[in-house]
Amino acid sequence: MVFILFALFAQAQQTGGAPAVEMAEQLRSSGKIYVVVVVLAIIFAGIIVFLVTIDRRLRKLENEQQQQ
Repeated sequence: MVFILFALFAQAQQTGGAPAVEMAEQLRSSGKIYVVVVVLAIIFAGIIVFLVTIDRRLRKLENEQQQQ
């Protein structure tokens, strides 16, 4: 495991001087990067809301089972 991490770190050191990703630069220059960020934020918020509702339902079922 340590060897794999060391190998990845060495590879990252070799490519450290690589230019920035062109696609990211194009998205940033045209302002579309904000659309990507908003979409990711909406997806993340949806996952959080889903998990909270599942937790509430599960807690309710557990409480009902304990009362019986």
